[in-house]
Amino acid sequence: MPGKKYASIKNPRAYEAMRSQGMSKQKAAKISNAQAGKGKKGHSGNKR
Repeated sequence: MPGKKYASIKNPRAYEAMRSQGMSKQKAAKISNAQAGKGKKGHSGNKR
């Protein structure tokens, strides 16, 4: 996607903070995306 710096990063602020502390790109991306998904409700597959 041209024009988007962080296409797959869901929490760019957290990502940049971790990168500035010296964390690898992959690890920072995993952690920031996990933090972004914490507050969301999951899908319940137990509907009847």
